[in-house]
Amino acid sequence: MRWRGERESDNVEDQRGMSGGGRIAIGGGIGTILIVVIGLLMGKSPTNIFSDVMQNNSQSSSYEQTTTANPADDSTAQMIKVVLASTEDVWSEIFRQAGASYQAPKLRMFTGATQTACGQGQQAMGPFYCPADTKVYIDLSFCDELRTKFNAPGNFAVAYVIAHEVGHHIQNLMGTSEKVQQLRGRVSEAEYNRYSVALELQADFYAGVWAYHAQRMRNILEPGDLEAALKAANAIGDDKLQQEAQGYVVPDAFTHGTSDQRMFWFKKGFQTGDLNQGNTFKALGLAS
Repeated sequence: MRWRGERESDNVEDQRGMSGGGRIAIGGGIGTILIVVIGLLMGKSPTNIFSDVMQNNSQSSSYEQTTTANPADDSTAQMIKVVLASTEDVWSEIFRQAGASYQAPKLRMFTGATQTACGQGQQAMGPFYCPADTKVYIDLSFCDELRTKFNAPGNFAVAYVIAHEVGHHIQNLMGTSEKVQQLRGRVSEAEYNRYSVALELQADFYAGVWAYHAQRMRNILEPGDLEAALKAANAIGDDKLQQEAQGYVVPDAFTHGTSDQRMFWFKKGFQTGDLNQGNTFKALGLAS
């Protein structure tokens, strides 16, 4: 991905190396593993994930850590700032054309753990978006995990992750996230999970929309970039994560969509660049 020399966003909080501590319910069992692993690229807020952990575990323990930032992360941090700036440019133009003003999110880089308006955020959760403070959170060690654990190397794989989380910010601005959240407790868990899947797939679609317009604005793509993003989308599908974690798949427990679904909707966004093509709720037979 071509990014060097491009504008870096000012909406970045760099808190790498700062200490983090607090109490969170943790414990053994496959339920906890799935809740945390599926939190990668999550649409749920940390509060909801912590709530799910509480329901699956009765044990709790405390942690406290003080860590230092890795200087090798500096290049990655710069790249992320450029990607965030690109999302600002793309979505500002899309909103402008719709007669609206885009309110950009902030992004916080942290190490290990950080306090958010949605609760305590942890490295193990992967990148996430908190609608309560309109911030994207990422521990840069996740970028290494994309390459080593999920076999999705390249800067554009990281860019896809950032664009996906910004996609959740778009849903927050449009009121989509709140509508889905209001369904919690009013529909069955399996039905709510279907809405969660639709929300995640739409964020993937929005990531593709960003890539479509960013390519036309700044010609950011290099050979292999699209494949890198698709590898990342494929690696974090619910079916693949569940199969790897427990050896079998439970479709009713999906919250993010299958690998094929995630790749499909990112590609659709990238191929069309048209927000009108991204009604994932209707595609899944849900009320939008």
